[in-house]
Amino acid sequence: MDNQKVEKKHLTGTQVRERIAFALGNLGHSAFYGALSTYFIVYVTSGMFNDVSPKVANRLIALITTLVVIIRLAEVVVDPILGNIVDNTKTRWGKFKPWQVIGSVVSSILLVVVFSGVFGLAKVNWLLFAICFVIIFVILDIFYSFADVSYWGMVPAISGDSKERGVFTALGSFTGSIGWNGLTMIVVPITTYFTYLATGKHEQGTQGWLAFAIIVGAISIVSALAVALGTTEKHDVIREAASKKKSIKDVFVGIIKNDQILWISLAYLMYSLAYVVTNGVLFYLFKFVIGKPNEFWIAGAVATVVGFSTAPLYPILNKYITRKILFLIGQISMILSYIIFIFGSSNMTLVVLGLVLFNFTFAQLVIVLSLTDSIEYGQLKNGNRNEAVVLAVRPMLDKITGAFSNGIVGSIAIMAGMTGSATAADITAKNVHMFKIFAFYSPLAFSILALIVFMFKVNITEKKHAEIVEELEKKLARGEISVTDDSETIINDGMDTTVLAPVNGDLVTLDAVPTGFKGKGFAIQPTEGNIYAPFDGQIKFTFSTRHTLGIVSETGLEVIIHVGLETVNMRGEGFITHYNDGQNVKAGELLLTFDQALVREAGYDDIVIIFFTQPGRIEELNKVTGKQVRHGDVVQNVSLSKNTK
Repeated sequence: MDNQKVEKKHLTGTQVRERIAFALGNLGHSAFYGALSTYFIVYVTSGMFNDVSPKVANRLIALITTLVVIIRLAEVVVDPILGNIVDNTKTRWGKFKPWQVIGSVVSSILLVVVFSGVFGLAKVNWLLFAICFVIIFVILDIFYSFADVSYWGMVPAISGDSKERGVFTALGSFTGSIGWNGLTMIVVPITTYFTYLATGKHEQGTQGWLAFAIIVGAISIVSALAVALGTTEKHDVIREAASKKKSIKDVFVGIIKNDQILWISLAYLMYSLAYVVTNGVLFYLFKFVIGKPNEFWIAGAVATVVGFSTAPLYPILNKYITRKILFLIGQISMILSYIIFIFGSSNMTLVVLGLVLFNFTFAQLVIVLSLTDSIEYGQLKNGNRNEAVVLAVRPMLDKITGAFSNGIVGSIAIMAGMTGSATAADITAKNVHMFKIFAFYSPLAFSILALIVFMFKVNITEKKHAEIVEELEKKLARGEISVTDDSETIINDGMDTTVLAPVNGDLVTLDAVPTGFKGKGFAIQPTEGNIYAPFDGQIKFTFSTRHTLGIVSETGLEVIIHVGLETVNMRGEGFITHYNDGQNVKAGELLLTFDQALVREAGYDDIVIIFFTQPGRIEELNKVTGKQVRHGDVVQNVSLSKNTK
């Protein structure tokens, strides 16, 4: 059995359901963000104040634009606090799913309220309108952030491996592109159709915009329910080792001390400024520069088709191309698109080509995954894991870019005369030049800066993340972190746990393992690829790479079984588990099979390492002597104490 082969494990029904459910979540979530960050200002500039004089309307547009910018920028400091609230939430449904549902329901209801013009209050009292708008928009933004943080926070909760996280992130981005770009295709037809039903006029009136908001809100709520009902938060050793509550001070210190979060955030800020600002003004490009507003759906169609092509390609390409190279390819495409927009914006064929290049980017996928991997980096560096807090950074940056986008769109509308009933015939060459400065020249500079920062300052690569995970495992072996919270660990003082050999092979001491697993335990050079339970106990976690699992005995002994050296780099290929996390197992029960030949072909040692994560609690431990063992043979008797030495 030395060259035993293991059949490739197919996805189970549960795994397929979970991936579909997670993907559906971003369909509504991205549609909501698009409605709020892009089309709300379009509604404000083109429909909200149609029933008042142009002079008053421009003042109110400027007021709303300014308020939105101020509110969204002011709330930036709130997002890490919201992330901390999510991190510290404990319910039977997990910590992410409740906020996903609550955040989506509340923000969707308030989205409808703001798209109603706060029920037309501006026509009655503009000052009261401004006060009510601020209050409503702040609450809306806060609950949207809860939904956003909890959605992307599910990624590290679902999986601890970069490859698997890449699959979930790619799926979310794939459906997110449908949600975001789908709005571009349906916004004009929906707003026009429902306005016609209400007034008999073929135009984008307030009734159409209200219907648009109701539809988006409903989709957002249904998508949130899909995530809540279809996904499960997993528990692994690294998450459990960082389960204690954090203070607000810990939150900000953890972010500030994590240099990779800061550099990744800066790169994303530059990229997002370019992307969101340009998306925010594309409607004006079609309506006022090209003069074909009814063909605006083309922008959404192109973005959707490109998204359909690129998002599913990401996990495939990432097998052969590193994240940095994929980011480089995407940013170069974006830079070329701006050159086309600047010099060929009046030619529809060139505009379509520019839209293809503009949307051919892996930037968001790469940034989200890099931020996700920086969680383990931060935990290793300063002891702070803060899953939801770290992932709150991205929506926090989205708010900054969304605020600037709202401000720029509103400013362009006023300065270039693109408000109310204006048409392309009313726009001068000077207006078009002003438009291009904000829409294309400035974002071009931002996209170049994003590329420079990411390529030269971000070093969380797939290889680096694997090294970090390995080091965290070594800390487990040294007893520096534990599988379970001490307050929740039940230890039967003085009772022995008989630890059986989990695999056939040659028994060696843990000290003989060359890669730094210095602690208490033993290792076996296997002669086959079957791993069995070393005692009666409960499976506490499995790395999504499936090369490492944790099991706790009935007496409270915590044991890690780690297959191979550096096998984390195999990303689960060749490893098959035969249990569920949290399952109670009996001694000798088959837990895991692995392909020895595949491990060795990949250049890794397949030694099986068994170590105890509570070295300070171990009172007695008989010495291990080199010999051949079969699974089920007694290797060590371990006696634990409730008190740490």
